[in-house]
Amino acid sequence: MKYILETERLYLREIDSQYVYDLFEMDSDPEVHKYIDNKPVKSKEQIVEVIEMLRAQYKKNGIARWAVVDKQSGECIGWAGLKYFSEPLNNHSDFYELGYRLKKKHWGKGYVTEAATSIVKYGFENLGLDIIYATAHTENDGSINVLKKLGFKFTGVFDYEGDPTNWFELQKTN
Repeated sequence: MKYILETERLYLREIDSQYVYDLFEMDSDPEVHKYIDNKPVKSKEQIVEVIEMLRAQYKKNGIARWAVVDKQSGECIGWAGLKYFSEPLNNHSDFYELGYRLKKKHWGKGYVTEAATSIVKYGFENLGLDIIYATAHTENDGSINVLKKLGFKFTGVFDYEGDPTNWFELQKTN
């Protein structure tokens, strides 16, 4: 399958049905969902619905989250990418947000930073974006540290579905 981005250790490509089991492994883990909605999926059918939603986003917006695939093993270790928001979030609309999620067994290995670095570059160079936003639960130190490493600036806290959530932004530099 064709990939969109390649890093030293990873391929990033569109998510399709071949990743149902990997995404189920990731999204059924309560620890993975601790800072997002605390509602791990219970069935592979829920993952199929998520994949269909992502496929629709690819068609409508030309972009959505991508599978993060380990080059060496071929395993889908999670997803990362830009999501286009047309609906308001934290008083913003019509913007791109960086997001990522990995299987717990791959946390702390630098994969998110590696993938996100290439995604941010893609957003600025290929999509012509001037700014990329990101969010992280106020207690999610791992995600906050990744965003800071990437140069994102914290600009405030907002309420996202009852959870205090940090708002970050990264402006393109020439």
